[in-house]
Amino acid sequence: MSPEVYALDANVFIEASRRYYAFDLVPAFWQCLARFAAKRRIVSVDRVRSELEKGHDELWVWIRDNLHDAFASTDDVDVIQTYKRIMGWAQAQNQFTDAAKAEFAAGADAWLVAYAVAKGCIIVTHESYDKNVRSKVKIPNACAAFAVEYIDTFSMLRRLGGLNGEP
Repeated sequence: MSPEVYALDANVFIEASRRYYAFDLVPAFWQCLARFAAKRRIVSVDRVRSELEKGHDELWVWIRDNLHDAFASTDDVDVIQTYKRIMGWAQAQNQFTDAAKAEFAAGADAWLVAYAVAKGCIIVTHESYDKNVRSKVKIPNACAAFAVEYIDTFSMLRRLGGLNGEP
């Protein structure tokens, strides 16, 4: 059995850098991410990388310098085919507004879910499932529709053995 691989949402990086794992307060978190990325236990997708790049901030500099190989391409045929299925699902949901569907199609979230489905990853996000949400197609809602496990950063760290854990 191969080890679990975690696909990280942009909000994992953003929230950590701005709040509870700030670079100057918990450098061990960032060292942990780099170590797990080097061992291919954590990944993200090129479209998340593009979102992070737009920040032109300390987070982007760190990502560029330390996780340059951790962002997988969404150009694989299996990812593209899965993305089409996910978009079909989203468009068929009367629950979501047209604006929510358009935002989902334009951003990285649908691609992250498609990658996780196609490659068998667990998504790491700070979003939570909301059966009544209308204004956003949330990652956990898409995960539920496609039987993809999703967890938060803290659960991922616990599964990986904490900040000093070795996969």
